[in-house]
Amino acid sequence: MMTFFVSMAADVLVAVLLVATIASSVKLSRRINRLKADEAALRSTIGDLVVASATAERAIAGLRATLDECDRTLAERLGTAERTTADLTAHVQAGESVITRIAAIVGQARAAAAPSAAAPAAPRPQAGPAAVHARAVETATPVGNGERVGAALAAAQALSERALDRLRARAA
Repeated sequence: MMTFFVSMAADVLVAVLLVATIASSVKLSRRINRLKADEAALRSTIGDLVVASATAERAIAGLRATLDECDRTLAERLGTAERTTADLTAHVQAGESVITRIAAIVGQARAAAAPSAAAPAAPRPQAGPAAVHARAVETATPVGNGERVGAALAAAQALSERALDRLRARAA
């Protein structure tokens, strides 16, 4: 009888262990199924990441090309701007030199004309640049440099008188 109880206890123990094994196998099966589902989702996510990284690489390459082109264009425009600035500076300096010479000529002419001018000159009507040039040409004779300087002086005086008349008209 004892053997019967021992064999029965062994059978019950085997049955309990068998039920425990079946329960743990069911749990493991469910976990494996979840892991497989997660693996599929993970593979899908990895595929999406690969596509996104390839798109980003193409976009970065496009941006680099655009940046290089912008850099070249900017360098060209800066070079053009520097050349234009140098040209403008040279033109301004040349203009200032001409103005200085004209002022010196006008000053010398006024100094020379002041003692010889007994009667004040009648005010001239305003005229355009062609009339000023014509008056300057009338006073000049093609004999020498003195006459050319005189013609330039007359033209400069006419221009300065005209500028003074404009200033007076604005002030009035």
